[in-house]
Amino acid sequence: MDAKGSPSERAGGPPRARRLRPAIVWGCLAGAVIVLIAGQLVAAHIHALGPLTSLAWDYVGRPKSATTPWAGFLLALVGITARERVTVVVAAVAVDAAFVLVRTLEGKPFTVGNGPTIVLTVLAVVVALRWTGERRHTALRAIGLGALLILATKVSEVWLDITAWSRPMVLDPYVQAADRALGNPSWVVGQALEAAGPVPFNVVRWVYFELPVAAIVVAAWQLRNVTKGAWPRHYLVRTFLTLGLIGPIWYVIFPVVGPILAYGSWGHGWELADVWPNVVPALPSSIEAMPFDGITPRNCMPSLHTAWALSLFIHSRRGPRWLRWGGAFWLVCTLTATLGLGAHYGIDLVVGAALCLTIESALREPERGWDRARIRVVGLGIAVFAGVLLCIRYLAASMAAYPIPFGIAVLGALATLVYLFYATWFAPTRGEPIVEEHTAATESSESPRT
Repeated sequence: MDAKGSPSERAGGPPRARRLRPAIVWGCLAGAVIVLIAGQLVAAHIHALGPLTSLAWDYVGRPKSATTPWAGFLLALVGITARERVTVVVAAVAVDAAFVLVRTLEGKPFTVGNGPTIVLTVLAVVVALRWTGERRHTALRAIGLGALLILATKVSEVWLDITAWSRPMVLDPYVQAADRALGNPSWVVGQALEAAGPVPFNVVRWVYFELPVAAIVVAAWQLRNVTKGAWPRHYLVRTFLTLGLIGPIWYVIFPVVGPILAYGSWGHGWELADVWPNVVPALPSSIEAMPFDGITPRNCMPSLHTAWALSLFIHSRRGPRWLRWGGAFWLVCTLTATLGLGAHYGIDLVVGAALCLTIESALREPERGWDRARIRVVGLGIAVFAGVLLCIRYLAASMAAYPIPFGIAVLGALATLVYLFYATWFAPTRGEPIVEEHTAATESSESPRT
């Protein structure tokens, strides 16, 4: 599907450059420091890895994630020139290689991530102290995005520990019963992926865990010309970060660990039965919350992997053919992995998709304002999101007893939301031709549409 041009594009003029106000910048920096310190204190209280400790490992120790530092680093490079990118990438690779060599000599496990963290910090200092004007502003804004991606990941790690510490009971029995209305898709896809063999399994597993890689590709394409003009009004990173801010709140409101843990071999004695994905468990006479260990994150409801992959797919729609196909591939593989790896129930995906479409609708085309169309799609998204959760919590037994009508209702509500989202943001207005971005000069990466 191809989006309409924005009002500024249809008028023939480029979007105006917008500067972030100093008060907003300093407020964000202060907020980030407060969140990091608070996260570190909470982590110390519950005996978990704090964000500041994890960040220190990225500088001088063994990074917890090899992908995230590089993802944030590469995102930050959209704000500097191609020649400068080559220089800093070579420097980051050299630093990483030095750390890898030292670890090898000491017999420690292989990983990377120190190089991009160190070089990104040095780059930020150099740009802040020595660069001037629009060049400095653009570079610092891009560096801020990259750093925010890294720091948000650090905070999310301790938040997952908080969900396990604060919610000893999980609602998996409710979700599994409600999921019968969708035909127990996790069991179906899990068996299919098992039968498909190791190659499809490893492909979808890699896609599932390396979602930031695809996100950086799409974001870099959207922001590829920021050094030559204005920043877009809306782009993938905004949606990603907003989903990461709002979605995890529901992990403590609606704690769920997933079928491979509650009904499979990863339960380590806490599972109700070791039956996933071969046998669908019998419906119990009464549905109640179940206890689970204090270290497993309650991060299934909603499925943020689904929400992020769907947002990636949406933002890739206005790109060239290779980007559109890549976005579709990542979405299909992610949905397959969320179910086939036993990480989520099917209805988790429905709630995750509703969350994505709601947040995306709230953020798109900020110059359009909160008109009737935006209010309608956001309102429907909230209704679908909340309605499905309420049904799971209070009507799970009925959903299991009458799967066909409830299944039609759930999927019909999601389909209605998808259609309204498309009609609001992508369907061309009457008499307006559909123009693909990669063939039209007016629909550049500065477009506020995506």
